[in-house]
Amino acid sequence: MLNKDRAWIEVNLDNLEHNINEIKKVMQAGSEIMAVVKANAYGHGSVIIAKKLNEMGIYNFAVATLSEGIELRENNIKGDILILGYTNFENIEYVAKYNLIQTIVDYKYASRINTMGHKIRVHIAINTGMNRIGEDFSNIDKIIEMYKMKNLYVEGIFTHLSVADSNLDDDILFTKGQIQKFYYVINQIEEVGIDAGKKHIQSSYGLLNYPEIKCDYVRTGIIMYGVYSSKKDYIKTKLDLKPVLSLKVRITTIREIKEGASISYGRTFRSNSKMKIASVSIGYADGYPRNLSNKNAEVFVNGQKARIIGRICMDQLIIDISNVEKVEIGDIVELIGEEEEISAENVAEKSETITNELLSRLGARIKRC
Repeated sequence: MLNKDRAWIEVNLDNLEHNINEIKKVMQAGSEIMAVVKANAYGHGSVIIAKKLNEMGIYNFAVATLSEGIELRENNIKGDILILGYTNFENIEYVAKYNLIQTIVDYKYASRINTMGHKIRVHIAINTGMNRIGEDFSNIDKIIEMYKMKNLYVEGIFTHLSVADSNLDDDILFTKGQIQKFYYVINQIEEVGIDAGKKHIQSSYGLLNYPEIKCDYVRTGIIMYGVYSSKKDYIKTKLDLKPVLSLKVRITTIREIKEGASISYGRTFRSNSKMKIASVSIGYADGYPRNLSNKNAEVFVNGQKARIIGRICMDQLIIDISNVEKVEIGDIVELIGEEEEISAENVAEKSETITNELLSRLGARIKRC
């Protein structure tokens, strides 16, 4: 029962499996899923998600940090684990120790690692226009030289599309340019007799909007969890996705207030009439957005709608239950779920962000079950 004490996340693994099967329908033959489980699997619980994927026969994972990779290994996750981000030089030995794969962020980074004496598996990031990490696509000589470094086992190469979620003509042209630059690099490598290794360029929106690309891996992130980043995103290929996560909490107190009474910090909400209100055991320290305060954000209590009133606190928030029947202390309140009003996309939009941020910020003290 401790897992469902005050606030918890329910992870629907059947929906995860359904989403994986939907994704496979639009992948090119020969491509494999590289499941992106960084940021605690976008808030879902990286170990829970990765174990289920292992059971489904998926053995390629991507994380953002060394510690995320180590956590998977220490929980007996099998397969290849690619660190998509930077690992400090003093910790490179742990990449080898835990049989992880390190992203090479540029030529200087590769050169430094090569002198350290640790033989590690790597994928080379190529900058084709996002200008975040990666050796510039035009530096072919440096890219080829990295393949020849004795302490680097170059097993793959990738880039990242920056506007694959847009249908603006200029953005589509930019994306096609990124794709062309990436394959230009591949062709140059292979022309000198070097095997470029595993290739990957598609993340979720790269797959949805450019499904014709054929690579070794598709880096499935947000859509694997059954949601889109935003309701406003361009989606060429529609999938029948089911949300994997629901966020639930408990009512801790119930009280009736008089007309004119103020609610929570700052007295930003005052009642226009008598009201019945309830305190709920979650707040912004759990990752629930504080800027949903006083925005008529909806929740569900025993299947009935209620709304958040007043400022959201660090560990608690308050809801109006004046029109909710048969509510008691300890009853469950659902804040994110399958209902349209509390879908991750709607909650994210109301809090002026994207689902990726909303879900990945859900804190560690919220138990996953």
